[in-house]
Amino acid sequence: MSRTVWAIRGAITIAADTAAEVATGVRELLEEILVRNEIEAEDIISIVFTTTEDVSSMFPATAARAMGLDDVPLLCAREIPVPGAVGLCIRVLLHVHTERARSELEHVYLRGATALRATAGLTGP
Repeated sequence: MSRTVWAIRGAITIAADTAAEVATGVRELLEEILVRNEIEAEDIISIVFTTTEDVSSMFPATAARAMGLDDVPLLCAREIPVPGAVGLCIRVLLHVHTERARSELEHVYLRGATALRATAGLTGP
C-alpha cells in the first residue's frame, strides 16, 4: 500500500499555566495521537501547536523536543481569543506520512478539549 500525507488534529486542556502542566499535556496528547494512529516519529513531517492566550509558561514545541522530536519542524502560535472559547487549551496539527486512508485517522481531544468535538464524535477517552 502506498503512503500519503495527511493531517491529524488534536487538543488538550491543562489544569494551570505552568511549564510542568504544558509539558505533561503535550506529551499525553502527542503520545495518544501517535498510538491511536500507529504513527512513528519518523512519519511526522511537521507539527503546528496553538495555545489559548492563558497559556504562556512554556512553548509546546519545547515539550515535543523533550520527547525526542527534535528533528521535526515545530511551530507555535496563538489561537484567536474568541469569547467563551475553551481556555487553557493546547491544540495541535500534525502532518504525517501514513498508509491509512483519511477516514481511518483518529483525531484526539482530551480532558476539557473533548467539548471542542463532542458533537462531531471525535472525542478522546
